[in-house]
Amino acid sequence: MGNLKDYGYEKYDLMDSLHYDGIEEDYEEILDYFEDLPEDDYAPGLNRYRRYSRALVLPASGTIEWLPTVQREGTEYAAYFQGKFNPEHSGSYREFHSIEESIQNNKLLREIIMADYHETFWEEEEKIMPIHVGVHFVKLLVKNEDDKAVSSPDCLHQDGEPFTFAHLIKRENVRGGTNAIGIPAVKGKRPEEVPQENIHEIFELNKPLESYGVYDSKVSHYVSPVEKGTEPEETGVRSIILIDYQQTVVADVDG
Repeated sequence: MGNLKDYGYEKYDLMDSLHYDGIEEDYEEILDYFEDLPEDDYAPGLNRYRRYSRALVLPASGTIEWLPTVQREGTEYAAYFQGKFNPEHSGSYREFHSIEESIQNNKLLREIIMADYHETFWEEEEKIMPIHVGVHFVKLLVKNEDDKAVSSPDCLHQDGEPFTFAHLIKRENVRGGTNAIGIPAVKGKRPEEVPQENIHEIFELNKPLESYGVYDSKVSHYVSPVEKGTEPEETGVRSIILIDYQQTVVADVDG
């Protein structure tokens, strides 16, 4: 936690640190689930696929409770609002296909959520209420030589949630998907557009469950677009789980 709190980001290898009997089978279940992610409704034709669900971590008991979904024509969706922090969807309310219950109950996913939570830090009064957790499954998929898959937003940015963690599920036959961590002042720009002294580090996630976390107020972060790699007959794919944490908001009531 020292690097996350002091420097604003930290890298992890969760396949090593979480190792338990059955982790490989749980990982394979998640890997298979990524094969059939629906297209991101907010990025049609942009080679991005996504599911999202919301949960609460209860600090007193260390348990996870998944929040209800909304039904739209027989399909379950989870609501997502990022305020002003995503310039491509500023102030917009979005709904994503939710993560199905069988995967919500996957032991590895729950272990990842709690491992990330234990890296976060809060004021004592903030831990009285549950911590809100947003879980994004995002796949960038490129089939043709001229395809490009782009994360949102396509610039250095901050998320608005105090903490966000990224966990690689699969990286195969791709170029790009390179991560950059910068100072907050360079948000809205790409790494090549800013002085290099304003970039803390540029790196790639390559192994399953190779991960990093950011403390949102101290850094901006970015992932570059994905294109096909060197195998012309093979599809290129980069699959990742993003998990964000924020305080539960409680409205003031007079009287």
